[in-house]
Amino acid sequence: MKVACVGAGPAGLYLSILLKLRDPSHDITVYERNPEGCTYGGGVTYWHGLLDKLHKHHPASARAIEESSIRWNEGVAHVRGRTARCSGDTGHGIGRHRLLEILAGHARSLGVRLEFEREIFPEKLPAADLVVASDGIQSTLRTQYADHFGTQARRGRNRYIWLGTSKVFEAFTFAFVETGHGWIWCYGYGFSPEGSTCVIECAPRTWTGLGLDTANEADAVALLERVFAGVLDGHPLVDGHPHVGGSGADGGAQWRTFRTLTNRTWHRDNLVLIGDAAHTTHYSVGAGTTLALEDAIALADALHEHAALPQAFARYEQERKQALLPVQSAARYSAEWYENLPRYIHLPPQQMFALLGQRHSPLLPYVPPQLYYRIDRAAGQVEALRRLKRRLGPKVARTVQARALASRK
Repeated sequence: MKVACVGAGPAGLYLSILLKLRDPSHDITVYERNPEGCTYGGGVTYWHGLLDKLHKHHPASARAIEESSIRWNEGVAHVRGRTARCSGDTGHGIGRHRLLEILAGHARSLGVRLEFEREIFPEKLPAADLVVASDGIQSTLRTQYADHFGTQARRGRNRYIWLGTSKVFEAFTFAFVETGHGWIWCYGYGFSPEGSTCVIECAPRTWTGLGLDTANEADAVALLERVFAGVLDGHPLVDGHPHVGGSGADGGAQWRTFRTLTNRTWHRDNLVLIGDAAHTTHYSVGAGTTLALEDAIALADALHEHAALPQAFARYEQERKQALLPVQSAARYSAEWYENLPRYIHLPPQQMFALLGQRHSPLLPYVPPQLYYRIDRAAGQVEALRRLKRRLGPKVARTVQARALASRK
């Protein structure tokens, strides 16, 4: 089979590896419009469950990824000059450049052709049996047929900017700072022994009140360094996206509002969507890279089990859409949690941290914070209550939402 992957992000590269492992006779080319080594991100996160899957499907690249990753098993939240800590699952951070370097190297070693600085236009697709759109949220291939795919994009309210720092955070770090114009906060995590990613977010009122809407990049970064001096320990903030490309969720060192993208269907004729071209989830749940790699695994399996593309695509789409449901729900509630931060920020730090960890819950937007905290503490101590919370949460949320919508009519 002749395969063209458009976009040399994690999804396209990993799919090319898996397809070659299944059948070395596949003729596979990965096209990327940017020069090799140019990528938009500092670091990405993933959790141990992904590592298990990578070791199962391609141990060599999995070992390299694990060896190149920073690990943490603790979260730290700084609120009002106080610090709260919480242990959790082992998380990992790896530089996006290093991740792509590993995947590209293994793809080449298996005989995949990588063509950088080669842009593919929808009106002139490569001659191939299978064309994979792995070109990110700004996918030109998906955009060309947006009506067919049923593409919908919903923008969040808050503004955010993706930066880097030479400060290496030893834990996944949150810092919430109150200004005269409202709250501003950051998420920080290490991705190498030399640096960390630092995502900064605030409400529109804070963004304009601080003058970040009109400040040039140097002035904005200097202001943010002062605001977050307490967690940066004198380290500078730097452009986390030195190279802007066409793949990934928005890219570029500038203030943005996050776009949650969905598609009604993920395939058309011999063209199939994968990774951010097919779906996005809010960055606060740290799932983008994991979902892209899991898409590649599912698509490779489906293509191996079904010789005909329509059956393979149907199997892939059904499996992945089902798997995405809880992640998309968690991402939606997480984004809403941050958009309604003043509702929770007055709580004592330990309670604030507990709610921060439970921001994915469908109950949280509809239950008073103090009551939810008590419910969550009880549920954490009594297994029966924990099961009840998991079972009733979505049902309660749907009922409350339905009533709220009805009351507006």
